Amino acid sequence: MTDGRPYPSGRILLIEDDRLQAEALALIFRQEGYLVDLAATAAEGLARARVRPAPNIVVIDVALPDLSGVEVARRLRAGSSVPIVMLTARRQEIDKVVGLDAGADDYVTKPFNPNELLARIRAQLRRGAGQVEVDRPADGIYTIGDLRVDAGTRRLTRAGQTIGLSAREFDIVRVLAEAAGQVVERRQLFTSVWGPDFYGEERALDVYMRMLRKKIEPDPTCPIYLHTVRGVGFRLSEEPPDRGSD
Repeated sequence: MTDGRPYPSGRILLIEDDRLQAEALALIFRQEGYLVDLAATAAEGLARARVRPAPNIVVIDVALPDLSGVEVARRLRAGSSVPIVMLTARRQEIDKVVGLDAGADDYVTKPFNPNELLARIRAQLRRGAGQVEVDRPADGIYTIGDLRVDAGTRRLTRAGQTIGLSAREFDIVRVLAEAAGQVVERRQLFTSVWGPDFYGEERALDVYMRMLRKKIEPDPTCPIYLHTVRGVGFRLSEEPPDRGSD
């Protein structure tokens, strides 16, 4: 660039209905070398998220005129691993929990220091750069043997029969399905499903895995789909029975 600033290091999709705030943030982002796409409604933001080149990170205001930012995050997360940072004027802890449960990666409360927001964005972009991207089917449907994971409808079937899952159980299955047979580390699962600020008991993941095996596996004691890689994480793939799984 001729003015001495660094070349753009990423594309930010900002979904914010307050025009003055959106323009102010866009100016700050551009001064830092980012490309910026603006959307004033949830519908416009979801549409822009599907345009190529895709955004490297999405910043969403919780209060939007058509859908809540939480629902936008949930819909984005159903088919994408793009980092999501949520903005809100609310201070209740429950709002933060709801946003993170919906799939947001970070949460910034208004009013905030722009430098703090920029630091959060850089942190999420660094984290995303360290992840291996896997091509995802355009229809959001993953097939593993007799299992069929539909990210769009949030439905799991085995041999055509629907398997009832809780929202958390489905999110675990979805993250594993997106890895296309690769091992997903325990910490990555927590970050993707519970959010980066999870401070609960990590053994909770093992409890969820046991519940999922009871629902998914023909014989939960000899898994053929949901495999434990001891000391590392889990893998969703059709393989011979794993008699050593937890």
